[in-house]
Amino acid sequence: MKCPVCGCPDSKVVDSRPTEHSTIRRRRECLSCKYRFTTYEAIEVTPLVVIKKDGSKELFDKNKLFSGLLKSCYKRPVTTEQLNNLVSEIENELMNSLKTEVTSQEIGTKAMEKLRVLDEVSYVRFASVYREFKDIETFLNAINQLRGK
Repeated sequence: MKCPVCGCPDSKVVDSRPTEHSTIRRRRECLSCKYRFTTYEAIEVTPLVVIKKDGSKELFDKNKLFSGLLKSCYKRPVTTEQLNNLVSEIENELMNSLKTEVTSQEIGTKAMEKLRVLDEVSYVRFASVYREFKDIETFLNAINQLRGK
């Protein structure tokens, strides 16, 4: 970090504190002229783009994922806290994968895997919409897969 007085590129951090807006406030001291100054550091977040089935792209919206999961859990013993945790887990996995683009199929698959552990009825409901079940046979196959595992 360059000193604003002498321009020396070397400084040491004297104090660090988190701020309200997910930034870090740092007090620095120039190693050359001993001038003290403050810097604010923020994490640079790259937006996650979702590639839809039709090829269109949109920004990842965790509220949209939450809404879909909430519908599948209607009148089921699943709390909103559990759903928030599930959505946060999926979002963290996607962000940690270091991909800038992800398909909606990847998101749906992750959601189904986690929902299956949470509540099987909600899983079948979500899968019926996500996999676009066309007839009763497809629906029964999904239920039989649940019974087998």
